[in-house]
Amino acid sequence: MTAILNAERKADLLKRGFSRRDFGRIATVLTAGAALPFYNEPALAQLSMVRDMPPDAVKINANENPMGPCPEAADAIYNVIKNGGRYMYEQTDILAETLAGVEDLKFSYTPSESYVQIFAGSSAPLHQAVVAFCSKDRPFVKGDPGYEAGERAAKFIGANVVNVPLRKGTWDHDVKAMLAAAPNAGLFYICNPNNPTGTLTSHADIEWLVANKPTGSIVMVDEAYIQISKNAASVTDLVVKDKDVVILRTFSKIYGMAGLRAGAAFARPDLLAKVSGWSASPMPITGMVGATASLKNKNLVPERRKIMGDIREDTFAFLTATNVEFIPSESNCFMMNVKRSGRAFYTDMAAQKVYVGRAWPVWPEWVRVSVGTREEMAKFKEAFVKVYNA
Repeated sequence: MTAILNAERKADLLKRGFSRRDFGRIATVLTAGAALPFYNEPALAQLSMVRDMPPDAVKINANENPMGPCPEAADAIYNVIKNGGRYMYEQTDILAETLAGVEDLKFSYTPSESYVQIFAGSSAPLHQAVVAFCSKDRPFVKGDPGYEAGERAAKFIGANVVNVPLRKGTWDHDVKAMLAAAPNAGLFYICNPNNPTGTLTSHADIEWLVANKPTGSIVMVDEAYIQISKNAASVTDLVVKDKDVVILRTFSKIYGMAGLRAGAAFARPDLLAKVSGWSASPMPITGMVGATASLKNKNLVPERRKIMGDIREDTFAFLTATNVEFIPSESNCFMMNVKRSGRAFYTDMAAQKVYVGRAWPVWPEWVRVSVGTREEMAKFKEAFVKVYNA
């Protein structure tokens, strides 16, 4: 990905309170991807990337989908590889048009008229939105605990960050508290279902925030996990109404394509231009054709939603029987209270060759666990009994 820090972009950054000294860090955010320094901080000891993992280990730490791409996607990817000597840029437009049709959004081959923009996953538009809408005077606002990538990108470039506790008991985003905490926000970030809790924020609450937010601020709704939930309500209708809303989507979760990098942003065209204007890069064609094939499989989402849900509820029944406190989730991850250092618990589980997720600073004794296969969760239960009782 090539960052576009031309004279116009630099002038915009200076106008929003950034200094020329900040340009280098902003360029790093836009180009470095997973190599960014805030992905490698010692404070995040339990990163999803685990080196030298035993081949028989259980990896339930990164909210991945162990089912992988569906057969139709795998076939499409295999077939396109044989033509990998061609650029095939048109596959990105085909995916955008297909996705727009599924979501009932406007699509045009003219970018200034399209409500769908394709990205290599959803991390890039998240980072670029931070650069586009946040500054030292316009903070990044999120729920706590919540997905940290946007927060860390904001801190890295010198923009302010405001963390607002999730609403106790329901563990959804307290949108009124978010607005009160940052009435001058540049970007309100809501992950729905939330990562790491798997809890839902209602459409009505998001709509309230959109209606009451300050002029010029943007509400970003990360719907990476929305297909996994049977009760989550998308806010695509707010995009159709031309509200100040940007939606993130990815094929990394229910579609099982985390390593193939396909995602999208939905918004009215002028907002998409502000987000996408900070980068320019062709998309990975394997991800494009795999995503398009996945969308055409009409049974894929409901079938996988049921499989994941059944395994998740079985795990919840085990935790309930074991008297372990957890937060009911509608996603492929959940939080549980291990009643001691989450980092120490992670280390002890890893010794059993079961790699769970990390704890969040605000909840140091709660650990995130991803929902794996039935076989993987059976091994999780066995290891958990040994470690938790010890």
